[in-house]
Amino acid sequence: MSKGRFGKFGGQYVPEALMYALEELEAAYNRFKDDEAFRKEFQTLLNEYAGRPSRLYYAEKLSKAVGGAKIYLKREDLNHTGSHKINNALGQALLAKKMGKTRLIAETGAGQHGVATATAAALLGMDCEVFMGEEDTKRQALNVYRMKLLGAKVHTVMSGTKTLKDAVNECMGEWVTRGEDTHYCLGSAVGPHPFPVIVRDFQACISKEARAQILEKEGKLPKAVVACVGGGSNSIGTFYHFIEDKDVRLIGCEAAGRGVDTFETAATIATGKTGIFHGMKSLFCQDDHGQIAPVYSISAGLDYPGIGPEHAWLYDSGRAQYVPVTDDEAVEAFEYVSREEGIIPAIESSHALSYAVKVAKEYSPEDCIIVCVSGRGDKDVAAIARYRGEELYD
Repeated sequence: MSKGRFGKFGGQYVPEALMYALEELEAAYNRFKDDEAFRKEFQTLLNEYAGRPSRLYYAEKLSKAVGGAKIYLKREDLNHTGSHKINNALGQALLAKKMGKTRLIAETGAGQHGVATATAAALLGMDCEVFMGEEDTKRQALNVYRMKLLGAKVHTVMSGTKTLKDAVNECMGEWVTRGEDTHYCLGSAVGPHPFPVIVRDFQACISKEARAQILEKEGKLPKAVVACVGGGSNSIGTFYHFIEDKDVRLIGCEAAGRGVDTFETAATIATGKTGIFHGMKSLFCQDDHGQIAPVYSISAGLDYPGIGPEHAWLYDSGRAQYVPVTDDEAVEAFEYVSREEGIIPAIESSHALSYAVKVAKEYSPEDCIIVCVSGRGDKDVAAIARYRGEELYD
């Protein structure tokens, strides 16, 4: 991979005003990523604070109900703050502190990255401000309050579609004005170089652990590794240490919303085209004029109109496949896994679980697959109840 490139994807497509901040960040990351003291401090935070390694759990009851391969769940939902987002937030916050920054800013959709960044800021004694689209603040009111409780200031973004992409826009603009004391803690494997690399590296603990755990439990590699994909942080972390294992299928599950044949979808691979947005060259949902199209998903964490450049490359090269999963399918999986295993998964993760059930049936009981449960579903219960025509509160 040349600097910041994954095949034809990636790069840095930003205003001159952002180049200094990106160059400073890249230099700092290159300095600290192999620094033994930094790595030890980061690993200690992951182990002692975030609760890693996360468990690789054999979902026996679910596996037998589905039939086919054993289904193993990589339980990122058991991490402190309830999702995989804490891995990257702790890494970037620690890096920012080493750079002498005193303030973190972050975008968030489902609120999990915002909560994780606010948590890391509180732990390390840094100021924190989070930008969140108005639509998402309504869908994820619980996480808004959690961020405030942790000491973060939450900015409601009123521009555009008032969702994740608009929160990213606001963060980029804010970073331009206060780069001297501020680090933009980007939550997904998107944006200009070096962000996709940094986020992937901090999330790669997922696949590093899962690969060792499955070999210990089963004595062989899984037939498939499945994860949900919005921008792509949990999925690239889940895939990374399996990329060289050519016999392991890598399957990303996109948010199809109400269907890829409608305008209410966020399935980038299924409907997108190559373009440039948010400082990177990748695949994006676009209209007939090449403008970024509005997207929709029941999941606030997956309704991003693009996908990280490494995912675009994995798809383009044929190494990974990406499948659309509709709202209805994700909600059914949300309810099904809750009943079968006593695990309430995030609605984002439910997209992966929905397709994993289909994948498991392709194999025998001697085989196994791994599914990343990227977060817990407490935050989604009220929204799913509304989706089913119920109201939890009067």
